[in-house]
Amino acid sequence: MTRLNFSLLTGAAALLLGVAPAPALADNFDGQAEWAQRYDADARLTVARSTTPILSEQTVAATEAAIARYNEIVAAGGWPAVPQVQLRLGSNSPAVSALRRRLIVSGDIGAETGASPVFDSYVEAAVRRFQARHGIIDGGVVNQQTLAALNVPAETRLRQLETNLIRLRSFSKDLGNRYVTANIPAAQVETVENGYVVTHHIAGVGKIDRQSPVMQTKAIQINFNPFWTVPASVIRKDLIPKMQADPNYLRDNHIRVFDKAEQELQPEQINWNSLDAMNYKFRQDVGGDFNSLGVVRIDIANPYGVYMHDTPAKGVFGDDFRFVSSGCIRLQNVRDYVAWLLKETPPGDWTRDKIDQVIASGERLDVKIQPAVPVYWVYVTGWAAPDGVVQFRDDIYQRDGLGARADAAPAASPAQPVAQVSRPGGRLPPMNGDDN
Repeated sequence: MTRLNFSLLTGAAALLLGVAPAPALADNFDGQAEWAQRYDADARLTVARSTTPILSEQTVAATEAAIARYNEIVAAGGWPAVPQVQLRLGSNSPAVSALRRRLIVSGDIGAETGASPVFDSYVEAAVRRFQARHGIIDGGVVNQQTLAALNVPAETRLRQLETNLIRLRSFSKDLGNRYVTANIPAAQVETVENGYVVTHHIAGVGKIDRQSPVMQTKAIQINFNPFWTVPASVIRKDLIPKMQADPNYLRDNHIRVFDKAEQELQPEQINWNSLDAMNYKFRQDVGGDFNSLGVVRIDIANPYGVYMHDTPAKGVFGDDFRFVSSGCIRLQNVRDYVAWLLKETPPGDWTRDKIDQVIASGERLDVKIQPAVPVYWVYVTGWAAPDGVVQFRDDIYQRDGLGARADAAPAASPAQPVAQVSRPGGRLPPMNGDDN
């Protein structure tokens, strides 16, 4: 790769961020900086949550502008690689200088902050900004996942934006006054009204081998305190192996067995060493603490047998890797989502308090959404906002046509081992989902 002339990009990076000069540091010992004073990083490095819908003409225009900027970056030689060394606030290493140069090119820190080998609060803020733009928990520590994203070539990022611009253009008009967008690779859902994002929801989406489908549909009904009927695919792939390993699995998880005549059977009546279980219906009792659908299910019309719902396993929402379901989408803050969906449903009194009361009753209740709300499940891995912030997500289902990347599917393709300059930053392990 041609060596990058950083001076060509200094003006663009400064224009984008306008970052203040770096702080002065005292001498360092044993690879750690000794702080003479605690400095606060520039607030302008923070990535604000955008109110611009990802499916909008504004996002298309911003992504076109980002493509122009990334063309300039690629033409200038791209960005330098960052050594496979874990870094954090206080680290003192030549790798920090390389990290600074990398972040300058992508506009995450100003060129005037220099090439010091000390990981100061300005670098930490820039790393947090980079992590936020790439869907990584913004802990400010350069861990293995962050290093993998940092070292994706600029050419790949440019191609990613170009590929996704086509997707964005196809959804930029006539979506309706009120609609929902679920961006699968970002594992996020947003509700949109009058051209602005009203609510954001972290989500859990389909596993790599049980992918959530791309589709245009409508939310048509809310099921409060639902039963969960186990889909055939989950019976075969999950329930049978779990019963083979633990004969008490069904009882422990409040799952009942019914034959075709709706007569309840005991688990012992089924041969779990065969596919005999495929001939029966398995239904989990109502219960927000254990039911795989949690306390509410949102019915969306589609031929794939998927839907959106609550979950008792809310720990998944604190993880970077949220590809955990069998195709359905789990929602954080699902009650706010339901309140927004039912906002116009007669008699018009579906307040958050009423929703909480219905759920607390524990009784089954189905409510038709009137009018039905358009829902778009999309696959967008690269886009930009009008404020100039460029977002990237892993091509988890390998649909961008760019080949496997180091930062894609960390559970399946781990990056190279990372040497530790400081104590490691953590990630929650991927969770296995039992829902459809």
